[in-house]
Amino acid sequence: MATTNDLKNGMTLQLDNQLWNVVEFQHVKPGKGPAFVRTKLKHVLTGKVVDKTFNAGLKIDVATVDKRTMQYLYKEGTDFIFMDSDTYDQHHVPQETVGDAANFMLENTDATIALHDGIALYVELPASAELVISYTEPGMQGDRSTGGTKPATLETGAQIQVPLFITTGEKVKVDTRTGDYLGRINS
Repeated sequence: MATTNDLKNGMTLQLDNQLWNVVEFQHVKPGKGPAFVRTKLKHVLTGKVVDKTFNAGLKIDVATVDKRTMQYLYKEGTDFIFMDSDTYDQHHVPQETVGDAANFMLENTDATIALHDGIALYVELPASAELVISYTEPGMQGDRSTGGTKPATLETGAQIQVPLFITTGEKVKVDTRTGDYLGRINS
């Protein structure tokens, strides 16, 4: 148990049997009346952001969320199998929890998994990934102008937009949060 005076950004709270991350908070002491804490909370599972106000000194439940670095091993049915890098335990993570991160994960990719009571809450990948283009239409001569893009399929099966000069078989850097092309990797 903690109080609203102990709030910090990134802290995970358990409110009404749901987990919320503190995005930002502000202690307010008006000239008249009691002090209060204004917060912006993000739901851990859905990503919904809400504003919530607490009285100062109110007791709140702090959830214990364990963030561990794990290695993605393989996909089994609809579950993704991750191995804890410290204990070598294997964890089954459902496809809904992995979400869009699956578009940029190859076998042996390291990811940060947030666990609460042994259940995976979300998967965080590094900010960028280096992946090979498995297919893209060839660029036409004269199509080298700036700003033009074309669709390309990555080795994971995900579709991204790349510049016209990128060809099949090239290794590119991709932003794992947005799916944007970041650059070509020279090998």
